[in-house]
Amino acid sequence: MLATKAVGRNAAAMKYDILSALGVAALAGDKHRQKLTLRLMVLITSRYNWQAGELSIGRAEIARLWSVDERTVKRELAKFRTLGWLLVKRAGARGRVTVYEIDLAQVLADTRGVWPTIGSDFAARMEGPEAVPAPADPKVVPFQRAAPVAAAVTGTEGQGGLWPQVLQALEARDPALAAAWFRPLQEMERQGGCVRLAAPTRFVAEYITTHLTPRLVAAYGRFDPAVRRVLVEAV
Repeated sequence: MLATKAVGRNAAAMKYDILSALGVAALAGDKHRQKLTLRLMVLITSRYNWQAGELSIGRAEIARLWSVDERTVKRELAKFRTLGWLLVKRAGARGRVTVYEIDLAQVLADTRGVWPTIGSDFAARMEGPEAVPAPADPKVVPFQRAAPVAAAVTGTEGQGGLWPQVLQALEARDPALAAAWFRPLQEMERQGGCVRLAAPTRFVAEYITTHLTPRLVAAYGRFDPAVRRVLVEAV
């Protein structure tokens, strides 16, 4: 399992390792990927709160850091979300900027191909120890999983749509979270940039809608960039 928690005694080394992976991957890519990755590195080094796992910054400030206009910022942030590198943790409101979360596990997974270039010791550090299942959160109400929902799916992938691939990507990033919340879902429809997913209970649908929708949108975006909205409904 990728070690992505840059906190604790080895935090400083972990931060340098993440930036090294990004930098080497950028240099191995084309000029467009180099610029996109460099922009993410600037956000990480200048504004990322490692302790809280948050990037709290407005478009105007990003534009100033990148020496671009806000339209370019909007376009680049959309690319980050499509790659799964950036998630919206709290949407912006009047007087408040949007708070983002950088999915470091996804960033490292996408740079894994250059790890041998950096060195075998680097790869060993990034792999880290095998993960153990997280203890149950006493604040989360357990639920009974319902049988899979039979639904007609719009699209060319057949029964299930893109969901099996999306679920596999979500499980690769966070197995415990996927097992608790995403695995019971079923894709009902995907059209016009919107996906409708069926949840076994209203509680599950409401929790995912409130807390986890950005992860679903980002995951779907890796397979279908047209997806901009995911609705989770109890069936």
